[in-house]
Amino acid sequence: METRTQKADNIRGVIRYLQKFKNATVVIYLDDKLFDSPLFTSHIKDIALLHASGLKVVIVPGAKKRIDEVLGSANISWSYKDNVRITDQSAIPLIKMAAFDVTNIVMTNLAANKVNAVIGNWVRSRGKGILGGKDFGTAGEIDKLQTDAIQKILDDGFIPIFPCIGWNSNGQPYNISSINLAQEVATTLKADKLFFVMDGLEITAENYKIPEGFPLSESGDVPAMTVEEVDDFLKANKKGDPQTNRLLYLAKDACQKGVTRAHILNGKLDGVLPCEIFSELGSGTMIYTSDYGGIRPMTSGDIPRVLGLMRPFFESGKLLPRTETQLIEKMDDYIVYEFDGGIRACAALHKYPDGQAEIAAVAVDENFKHMGIGEKMVKYLCKIAKEKRTKSVFILTTQAADWFQSLGFKSDSVESLPPERRAKWTPERNSKVFRK
Repeated sequence: METRTQKADNIRGVIRYLQKFKNATVVIYLDDKLFDSPLFTSHIKDIALLHASGLKVVIVPGAKKRIDEVLGSANISWSYKDNVRITDQSAIPLIKMAAFDVTNIVMTNLAANKVNAVIGNWVRSRGKGILGGKDFGTAGEIDKLQTDAIQKILDDGFIPIFPCIGWNSNGQPYNISSINLAQEVATTLKADKLFFVMDGLEITAENYKIPEGFPLSESGDVPAMTVEEVDDFLKANKKGDPQTNRLLYLAKDACQKGVTRAHILNGKLDGVLPCEIFSELGSGTMIYTSDYGGIRPMTSGDIPRVLGLMRPFFESGKLLPRTETQLIEKMDDYIVYEFDGGIRACAALHKYPDGQAEIAAVAVDENFKHMGIGEKMVKYLCKIAKEKRTKSVFILTTQAADWFQSLGFKSDSVESLPPERRAKWTPERNSKVFRK
């Protein structure tokens, strides 16, 4: 049963995220296969709530399914090459109709939630032309976005909705990829978040080859990847699902071009958008640059939050209790892991006169343990210990022996400890010693 403290922490988390993302720009790609889902109206309501919370929302709806239906009804054939639909010019009026059909569905549902939206022609494009002898017909490339017009619409409190159509300077329309368009809009606007809300797509150990060392949630999902880890994943899954690989590539590229984070979400789950933005639980796979957040030295201002993080570990007996005074005295020994403006983990490296060092006070927020933060903290401290020419590193634990062994620590005796640390060891607690 959730305790009052846990409830309070959840509420504090929501308030913190509301403050962090107020006026943030988020770009949302909605797979049009979701439009027939009973959850579609729920997703739209969630988008309306995001907008009401002060976020600047941009929507790029997919139109592939609707275009297939319209062209199929007219007996117009098409083909694909490199994820690009190829048709002749007779298809473009019907493609335009299908593209605006889906944008109108989104706008109508937003209106039902008292949200104002605008559909516009903010995309300047050019024809792909002939590549490798292949005529790409009505397929287009994005040339330019009318950034000033889009920004004004956002500042005026409207949600811009992008059809998958671009126009050249002469008014010639072209069919462009909605997924590529969402990524281009996000990078051009330097969005804080880019969401790909897909029809049932989840990156799990069951469906993909997961490189060694990747953190997994308890259900086997990959909750997050750095842009470097995306490369490792794509290498391991060269023959995997082309759509997943494409989304990961675009997400990585967006992050490298200034988007703070990109997320791949399963639209068949209710509440994926607010969970991913306003809670610490998450609901999909997040892609981010490795320099976002991360490990840093603890400061005096961090101490109340670090003690709050440690409290459940004190209560369960996993850590020895520490006081604010003790943390201040040893402040230079401590590091923290900051993520989304919150302290998500802490650890310390205590050096002893005989050349040994102790990794201690390792605590990771329960909601973030699946991201491999604890392992990163321990490896970081081992690296620091090596740079300081420490003879060896040890830890004492009562409940995490298996975990430390998985990180390369070997069992050792209490007698091997430095005299001052051995004097603090008690048979009542009976902590086990492991060394690396």
